[in-house]
Formats: sequence, C-alpha cells, structure tokens
Amino acid sequence: MTVSEESEDVKPKLNVVVNFEGQNTTVKVRVNTEFKKIFDAVEKKFAVQGGSLRFFFEGKRLRKEETLADVGMEDGDQIDAHLEQLGGGLFG
Repeated sequence: MTVSEESEDVKPKLNVVVNFEGQNTTVKVRVNTEFKKIFDAVEKKFAVQGGSLRFFFEGKRLRKEETLADVGMEDGDQIDAHLEQLGGGLFG
C-alpha cells in the first residue's frame, strides 16, 4: 500500500463552529457523524437541558439523524443554536 492509498483510508475530520448566545465552541467531527452526537456534546458544553436547543445551518433546521455530508457542510462552517421557544401566540 502506498502513502497516497493510506491517506485515502483515513476519514477526514472537519472543524465545525457552534454559536449559542454569542458564545462559540468548535467541534471536530467526521463528515459521516450524525448531528445527534454533536447536539449532545454542545448541550453538555453550554449546560443546557438535553433536547432544548434547536440547530440551524444556513437557515435550515438540522435533524439529529442527518450528517455533515447530508447538508454539504465544509471545514469551518458554523451551526447556530437557539433555545426552543414555546407559545408566542397572540390572544385577542
């Protein structure tokens, strides 16, 4: 096996920045990692109850079963995290 063949076997990791209320954290993950793993790590990092954050990339909400490859993310891309909002309806 040549050096170039060995390097193709290694799955690249991407640095993804997650922004929550003006705070950033960088997560290093493989392109085939499900977002659930990222979401769990970020909620723990920001001391937020599991499942209470919603994550968006380029205005589109990310689902926990999707991967970075599914949404076309690249190294250095940013995910925006927001607290889930309940209610907000107007009462007349």
